[in-house]
Amino acid sequence: MLKGSCPEVPSQAVEAAEIRRKIFKNGLFGVPELSSPEGFQEAQEKALQETEQLVQKACTTPPGPQIVMIFDQLSDALCRVADLADFVKIAHPDFAFREAAEETCRNIGTMVEKLNTNIELCQSLKQLLANKEVMDSLDPETRQVAELFMFDFEISGIHLDEEKRKRAVDLNVKILDLCNQFLIGAHLPNKIDKQILPEHIRYNFAVEGNYIQITGLHADCSDDLVREAAYKIFLYPNAEQLRCLEELLTSRNHLAQLVGYNTFAHRALQGTMARTPGKVHVCSEMIRCDLCQKLMPWDHPYYSGVLRAERYNIEPSLYCPFFSLGACMEGLNFLFNQLLGISLYAEQTEKGELWCEDVRKLAVVHENEGLLGYIYCDFYQRADKPHQDCHFTIRGGRLRKDGEYQLPVVVLMLSLPHSTRSSPTLLTPGMMENLFHEMGHAMHSMLGRTRYQHVTGTRCPTDFAEVPSILMEYFASDYRVVNQFARHFQTGQTVSQKILKETQEKFYGLPYVPNTAWQLRFSHLVGYGAKYYSYLMSRAIASMVWKQCFVQNPFDRAMGERYRREMLAHGGGKEPMLMVQGMLQKSPSVEDFVNALVSDLDQDFETFFMDSE
Repeated sequence: MLKGSCPEVPSQAVEAAEIRRKIFKNGLFGVPELSSPEGFQEAQEKALQETEQLVQKACTTPPGPQIVMIFDQLSDALCRVADLADFVKIAHPDFAFREAAEETCRNIGTMVEKLNTNIELCQSLKQLLANKEVMDSLDPETRQVAELFMFDFEISGIHLDEEKRKRAVDLNVKILDLCNQFLIGAHLPNKIDKQILPEHIRYNFAVEGNYIQITGLHADCSDDLVREAAYKIFLYPNAEQLRCLEELLTSRNHLAQLVGYNTFAHRALQGTMARTPGKVHVCSEMIRCDLCQKLMPWDHPYYSGVLRAERYNIEPSLYCPFFSLGACMEGLNFLFNQLLGISLYAEQTEKGELWCEDVRKLAVVHENEGLLGYIYCDFYQRADKPHQDCHFTIRGGRLRKDGEYQLPVVVLMLSLPHSTRSSPTLLTPGMMENLFHEMGHAMHSMLGRTRYQHVTGTRCPTDFAEVPSILMEYFASDYRVVNQFARHFQTGQTVSQKILKETQEKFYGLPYVPNTAWQLRFSHLVGYGAKYYSYLMSRAIASMVWKQCFVQNPFDRAMGERYRREMLAHGGGKEPMLMVQGMLQKSPSVEDFVNALVSDLDQDFETFFMDSE
C-alpha cells in the first residue's frame, strides 16, 4: 500500500553518507543514518517500509491486545523519525540538515494523515472496540490507548466518503506546510537603517553594514528605550506573514467543518480537560478583572523579572550573579534528588552525536531503578537558532517486544548567553524560571513510564501537559528551594533571607501599540492553536498541587513519590482529571480552578506561607 510513496535514496547520496559514517561512528542522537543530511531520506524510507509491514499486520490480526501493540509500534516507527526531524528542522546550525529534516517532516506527516483515513486499518481497531469480552479483559491503559487511536481516526474524517477523505488529507498537508512557513516567519529578524536608532543604544543589537538586525524583544534589558525599539521593530507587521496566518486559520476552519465540527476550536478541544470552547469561555469570564494600564507591552517581561528579584530583597541588577547556570543546575539536581530520588549526570557523547559543540547530554538516573533516559541540553544562543524555550521529545518511552524498556530521549532548548572571560553564564529571573519550567517537562518525559509510546510523557492533553512545568515555577520562586543553590559566583555569598514586599500589580493590561503585530511572531499559534488557555488551566492545577502538597515542605519525599505515582507516571494513558483527583485526593470544581488562580494574586497567601515556616 505504501510502496513508491518515498523516492529511492540516490546512490551518490548513499556513498556520501557511508563516507561520513567512516568518520563518525554515530549520527545525530546516535542514529547511524543521520551522520549526513542525506541520511534523513534513508531513515524516512526505513520508517515507511516498517509502516507498510505493520499496517498489513494490523489488518490481518484478530481482535485482542496485540492490535493495540501493533498500532503503537506503527506510531513509534513514524514518530522516531518525525519527532527527531521536527527538532532538527528548526535547531540545527547546518541549513542542509534543516532542509532535509523539513522535507522528512512533510513526508512523514503526509503518511500519518493518509493512515488516519485508511478504512481497512480503522476497521481492524473498530472490531477490537466492538468486542466487549476482549475490551473488558484489557487493562485500563490499553483501553485508553485503543480509544485514543480511534479518536485520531474520527477527527481526521474516517466517516467521510472517499472524495472528502482525500480532501481532508490534502487540507491537513496544506496546514502542515502553512504551520512550517509561519514558524519560519515568526523567528526571522527584522532589519532597520542604523541611523534611525539613537547611537547610544545601537550596541545592544547586531549590526550588519548600515543596518541593525533585531532578532527578538530584548525583554531582559534594563533600558526602556532598547525594549521599546526592539518591540516596535521586531513586531512590525509583515504582509506575507499575515497572509500565511490568515490562510492557516481559514484552512483549519475548513478542515474542522469538513469533518463535522462547528469551528477549529471545537475540534481542537476534543480530548482535553476543557472539552469545549464554551467551558473555556466560562472559566475566563469568571477570572476576568479590571486591569491597570500603567505599563507598556515592552515593559511587562522586564518588570516581571524585577518583581522576582524584589522577592529576594535584591536590586534587580544584582540578581543575576547569584544564579549562574551551573548553580541552577545543581539546584535542580538537589531538588529532584530530594523529591524523586533522581540525579542528573553528565554523559560522554560520541563524535557526530551532537549538532553543536556546546550541547550537553545528561543521563537521568534513579537511585533504585537506574537509568531512566537522556536529556540533551541545547542552552546557548547561536545564529539561526530561534529565541524560544522549548522541550522536544526525540524518542518516546515504551515497553518493547523483547521486554526491555525503550528509554525516552528529549531536548531542552533555551536561549542563554554564553559565558565570558569574567563570568559564567548568568541567568536573569525569567531565564531561571524558564529553565525550571522546561525541566518540569523533561521530568514528565523521563517518568511517564507507559507501556505505549503513543501516550508517553508529555503526549497527553495540552491543558494537562503544562502542569508539571508550571509546578516547577513554584519551586523556582520558593526561597527555601532557591537558598539551596543560589550563590554569588565570585564571593560565594548566599541570597539574603526573603523579605516580602507589597506589589500593587501582579497582572498588567497591555495597550495596543500602532504598527505592531505580535500575533505574527506568536509561534504558539501552531502548536497551541485554540489551546493557549491551557496555561491558565494548568496553572490552576499546579497552584492547587503546590499549596496542598508542597507549600509546607518543598522537599517532602512522600509528596514527591505521590506526585510521580499519581501524575507523572501515566503520561496520557489515564484521564487527566483522574490524575488530578489522585494527587489532590478530591475532585476539584470549576470554582476551585478559579479560586486557585485568584488566590495567587492574594498577598495574604504569601504571608501565610512565610508565617508557616
